[in-house]
Amino acid sequence: MARKARITPIIPLKVTGTGSFLPQKTLTNDDLAGFLDTSDEWIRTRTGIRSRHLLEPGEIPSRMGVVASQRALAMAGKKPAEVDLFLVATNVPEEPIPGTAPHVALELGLRRTPFADITAGCAGFVYALSLAGAWLQAGLARTALVLGTEALSRFVDWSDRSTCVLFGDGAGAVVLERRTEGSGILGVALRGDPTKLDLLRIEAGGVRLPASGETVQAKKHFLKMEGKGLFRAAVGMMAEATRAAAAQAGIDLTDIHWLIPHQANLRIIDALVKRLKIPEERVVVNIDRVANTSTASIPIALDELVRAGKIEDGQILALTAFGAGACYGTVILRW
Repeated sequence: MARKARITPIIPLKVTGTGSFLPQKTLTNDDLAGFLDTSDEWIRTRTGIRSRHLLEPGEIPSRMGVVASQRALAMAGKKPAEVDLFLVATNVPEEPIPGTAPHVALELGLRRTPFADITAGCAGFVYALSLAGAWLQAGLARTALVLGTEALSRFVDWSDRSTCVLFGDGAGAVVLERRTEGSGILGVALRGDPTKLDLLRIEAGGVRLPASGETVQAKKHFLKMEGKGLFRAAVGMMAEATRAAAAQAGIDLTDIHWLIPHQANLRIIDALVKRLKIPEERVVVNIDRVANTSTASIPIALDELVRAGKIEDGQILALTAFGAGACYGTVILRW
């Protein structure tokens, strides 16, 4: 067993609530094989994914974030009026302007709470968690709500098996409360490597290349990915950030009770675990059931772990992710 580190948090706080939401509709690998040149075996052996949850065409994406947030607030015993900061991590917003955060805030009943969208690829939740923690530490907030929500199924080309098999929709949220001692953030390592911005992108729809008939015809509004380059970069990025965050925390990797990595690809997770030499039984994996939910993957996995009663007070968690940009990072938490 990992020894119990006795380190003072650099940001004292407590995760008092978690919540998540997955759409009711599921799409299995066999379903995909019905209209793609693929198979369950091909997808499973390359990604570890068996099924994913998808929004129906008429469903509103922000509703996922509303439900996940409500569940987190309910667990924390908090009313919307008690939330002092609301951050939403997402890659593709509800609308280009004003984004996703105001849509969710409106439905939650947040009327004067500051809100903002955080765009940092699939590492957005880790970034948002760090930013919210800094607000708490600075005394600018007592209670923060951090949400990761994504509906990338609406931005994949369903005729491209290299991307459409990877993604699922979902949302996950946490409530953070300021504390004076005990639990909190032990270490943070956030990084960025813009030389790798071509590895994962949606080219059109922004001010650089606004939507037009030509961009639609050329399929430039779909997610494009350079898989091999992404795989190589992702493992090294998350390993480096995790070691750096652990060093800042003053702990060994053996002190980590739970590693919660971004659920991008099972091969990436396996390679990361081998590099960090963390026992598999301490690694949280749900990619087989939910696929890659991007910014929502870590909070969904965390919520499942919490509701299963597997986390004990005092345990140390490492949340690590990488994504478009390339943004990556790790947060070390004492529960």
